[in-house]
Amino acid sequence: MKPKVWLLILVGIFTLSNASAQEKLSAMKGLMERAKLTCKLSTPELQERKRTVIAELKTLIKERKEEPNAVSYKLESSDKNIDLISAFIKTERLCCDFFQFSLRVESDSEFMWLKLSGPEGVTEFIREEIGF
Repeated sequence: MKPKVWLLILVGIFTLSNASAQEKLSAMKGLMERAKLTCKLSTPELQERKRTVIAELKTLIKERKEEPNAVSYKLESSDKNIDLISAFIKTERLCCDFFQFSLRVESDSEFMWLKLSGPEGVTEFIREEIGF
């Protein structure tokens, strides 16, 4: 074979081996990100939490908006709901420390928005693990 053909074959092999390494690195990064998305509650504690606090919040949700790496919930803006969301945030930040919480309450609106955000994969975690 001519030297140019060998060079092309070597470049192709090198490119494929690098692509494979890059794919492996990407897969490892994905696994590391998913590992960050782990609730620290034991299964019985999580089940109890789903049955009580999260179940009550679910009944209050008027609208749900999903964004990349975030989910927002529209709720009636009442003192009772603000207290409930505050209690939810206090406990949830301890067991799911990857969450970022935002609560938007406007004085001239009858509704408020709770936003849960975090790293890549957080919307799937919220849907699958919390059912929220």
